[in-house]
Amino acid sequence: MVVDNVSRLVQRRLGLALRARVAGEDAPERAQRIWGTPGARWFTPEDPIWRVHADASMFAGGIASLLLQSLHPLAMAGVAGHSGYKSDPWGRLQRTSHYIATTTYGTIEDAEAAVAKVRAIHERVRGRDERGRAYRASDPHLLLWVHVAEIDSFLRAYQAFGAQPLTPRETDRYVEQTAVAARLLGVPGPPTDALGLRRVLQSYRPELEGTAAAREAARFLLLEPPLPFVARPGYGTLASGGVSLLPDWARAMLRIPVPTVVARGLAQPLGRLGVAAVRWGMAGVEARRPHLAARALESGEA
Repeated sequence: MVVDNVSRLVQRRLGLALRARVAGEDAPERAQRIWGTPGARWFTPEDPIWRVHADASMFAGGIASLLLQSLHPLAMAGVAGHSGYKSDPWGRLQRTSHYIATTTYGTIEDAEAAVAKVRAIHERVRGRDERGRAYRASDPHLLLWVHVAEIDSFLRAYQAFGAQPLTPRETDRYVEQTAVAARLLGVPGPPTDALGLRRVLQSYRPELEGTAAAREAARFLLLEPPLPFVARPGYGTLASGGVSLLPDWARAMLRIPVPTVVARGLAQPLGRLGVAAVRWGMAGVEARRPHLAARALESGEA
């Protein structure tokens, strides 16, 4: 009994610490609005997007996504110049996680409002990269790159570390469902199946560069995370998982010295361990969410 009580206490403390980092100190209030507000939603608990975005594998997938996105020089210039990823990394993470949660689980009204807010921010983000090339965050071509890099990373993470990998049909459905918010955000013709996702991602290869800014961002994410010393080993397992998800060519462009055999034989198992620890911790604080959302969905449809 004592051991069980201690285990539950440790689990809850870990879950609360993770939630505060990812969702902010006001996470319970935000969660109540997202999951508890009655109304129609884009997706249901049976949809693949619900399962993928609720899974702890998103922690590793998010790291992989940021690393992959950084390889487009204009997208990276916008991040370096406007996102504050070094000065306010947790704030950026919390805003991103709130957007994903709202557009996945929130009411249609709240989801559309979240998309409109991000679109407005994108309109203000513009400038020139280190070579003088103009960029703007609202550029449809850049939006498509950011979208496919993100969704490919989330999908790779779930298939590698998720509690129940998607079937081929569910994989296509997931890609199709992620296109709903993407279209409203201004992404032109987002892919609607896994094959289309791979083809679009591949089409950007000639534009990608391992710039100094991209490599600096990789060092920050992998070697200099803004965490206390005691938390870094745990983060390191998730970062290892994120690195293992990258295509070989992406690791090479970022000069991450992890050969394929090491990625598969060491980094991926470390990632699996880290994701399992996150899943265990978050289970102690999120058990009521699916019930809240299902009830809110039913209330909205009644």
